[in-house]
Amino acid sequence: MSFIEEIKQRAKQDIKTIILPEAQDIRTLKATEQVLKEGYAKIILVGNKEEIEEKALENKIEISGAQIIEPTNSQKNEEYVNLLFELRKQKGMSLEKAKGLVKDPVYFGMLMLKDEKSEADGLVSGAIHSTADTLRPALQILKTAPDTKLVSAFFLMTVPDCEYGENGTFIFGDCGLNENPDDEALSEIAISSSKSFRQLVGKEPKVAMLSYSTYGSAKSESTEKVIRATEKVREKDKNLLVDGELQLDSAIIPEVANFKAPGSPIEGNANVLIFPDLNAGNIGYKLVQRLGKAEAYGPLCQGIATPVNDLSRGCTSNDIAGVIAITAVQAQEK
Repeated sequence: MSFIEEIKQRAKQDIKTIILPEAQDIRTLKATEQVLKEGYAKIILVGNKEEIEEKALENKIEISGAQIIEPTNSQKNEEYVNLLFELRKQKGMSLEKAKGLVKDPVYFGMLMLKDEKSEADGLVSGAIHSTADTLRPALQILKTAPDTKLVSAFFLMTVPDCEYGENGTFIFGDCGLNENPDDEALSEIAISSSKSFRQLVGKEPKVAMLSYSTYGSAKSESTEKVIRATEKVREKDKNLLVDGELQLDSAIIPEVANFKAPGSPIEGNANVLIFPDLNAGNIGYKLVQRLGKAEAYGPLCQGIATPVNDLSRGCTSNDIAGVIAITAVQAQEK
């Protein structure tokens, strides 16, 4: 059974309700059909009901099991306008601006998650929205989780026929949000990513802090940042298996680690890869996805008070369905 099939089975054990605010996109509708057919989550589509149903009918997509909520006609509209105003008035939010934003399906979906009376448990967006347009309302409305200092993004990578990582499964972080994290931020990304690995994969994380240098083979501000970040991770979580700075081959190939990084606590068996900046992370995950024919789920978010996950705008309906399953499992933990 593949990793994502295992996630779907876990999602079925405690069915959660996931909001999809991009219901005008055909990939979202196809994903909705798939999720409902396989029965691992309930779906709320946010948008114009008539347009959604018409598009589904035209494309022969079955979405009758999904709930459709239209922000402008919702009984919650006025309540959510006031909620958004109260949450953001100290940042200059006016009632008029709140009224406009609540018409936006992404903002409306985030307010549903904030509403304690709502049945919604998580949200997936990003097929037609930028990461900023998905995460900005999440941070404005939902805020960060109580035990988190930094919101970051990761990709869950599953590489076929791969002997490395956890049978080809890795978490790559941060590949979608923090452009140039300092050593403190990098340490927080590593700790959050290790928790995400444990939560989603169910195995012990082995974290590699990546660099173009291994154990001082090169020296620069960039390599020193990774070394400081590694030390901070060890201080914050003494039980976590972590090492750095490491080149990629030293991180995931035991024979290379034995030569380049003798005595490394992860022994070349890293399954959580922490990239020094967004350039490296984004390039790295796309290389593995395209050349290694890997499945790449994400960018998934960690550190938000309620599960919200972003999508790549190049995603397929299968990708969306997979991220919905992951979001449902994250909601179970919450």
